[in-house]
Amino acid sequence: MQVDIIIPNFNGKNFLPACLDSLQRQSYSDFRVIVVDNGSGDGSVEFLQQNYPEVEVLAWPENTGFSAAVNGGIKTGSAPLVFLLNNDTELDGHCLERLVAAAELMTEYEFFASKMLDYHDRSVLDGAGDSFLRGGVGYRIGTMEKDSEYYSTARQVFGACAGAALYRRKLFEEIGLFDEDFFAYLEDVDINLRANSRGKRCWYVPDARVYHIGSATTGSRINPFTVSLSTRNNLCLLVKNYPLLLFFRCIPAICVYQFFWLCFVIKKMQFVAYLQGLVKFFVILPLMLGKRKKNLHSQSLKHQKLAEIMDTAEREVIQSIMRRREAKGQGNRLFSFYQRLFLSRK
Repeated sequence: MQVDIIIPNFNGKNFLPACLDSLQRQSYSDFRVIVVDNGSGDGSVEFLQQNYPEVEVLAWPENTGFSAAVNGGIKTGSAPLVFLLNNDTELDGHCLERLVAAAELMTEYEFFASKMLDYHDRSVLDGAGDSFLRGGVGYRIGTMEKDSEYYSTARQVFGACAGAALYRRKLFEEIGLFDEDFFAYLEDVDINLRANSRGKRCWYVPDARVYHIGSATTGSRINPFTVSLSTRNNLCLLVKNYPLLLFFRCIPAICVYQFFWLCFVIKKMQFVAYLQGLVKFFVILPLMLGKRKKNLHSQSLKHQKLAEIMDTAEREVIQSIMRRREAKGQGNRLFSFYQRLFLSRK
């Protein structure tokens, strides 16, 4: 099957060679590469035209955000499979072949997660599929853990990190594209949740290895930009996707998450950015309420079934965090208590 590879880029000229060269080395060759440049000022477009003429470039005059960029690439392509890829990645030579093989074999699954590893220390995981916290955010399973046999088994997961994920085009036709009002951050969590609420499933492919630098565009994982948008988009995701009964069921988990997120941003001296995110949320709230009505109408799972899926996903998050902390010699009393209190149901 043919694949459209969509790479959003914003001032990423220094990262593009490793990414694009790794695509040239792929054992699978039936693909088209589309780089969507978000108004870069570092000469990315000229660099691509001079050094990678085979790559199709969509050059936009300004930064429209991750969601709009990948949507533009998806609309430009026509292949039955869409591979979204961050510019700060390098692929193992068989990565694409193994993802496509999984898509051809596992026809009951609509999207596929790769094994993402730290670019600089390739024994450390960046993520082995995505899971979900009922507080309204995603979590890359295994992040910052040592790669192990546990993460070498193919299995169903809640979702995929859009930094290196394969989707059937028909999935976007059925559930819609990435929400451009999110701009960046949690847009793939929104896609994962929308997919699950419609009975769509994701398969983790551990032999499809991607090496990821991370936070290449923003320069760091925690800064005013990420905190403000993450705060806003977390609340947007709850409003847009949670049926009322599910929201009431998840209130304890939501409150716990919001409390610890507030403590975290205060610790990182990002409280002003947090407040800015809250203000931005109330500004965009009417728009999200409008989207909520259409989105909930399209959900095919009853809220009880979606709650079960979310409970399972959060249990996997807590267990992943506990494994990481245990490996570092840190205690897990608080996480054990949370698990017993909120995730004891089987």
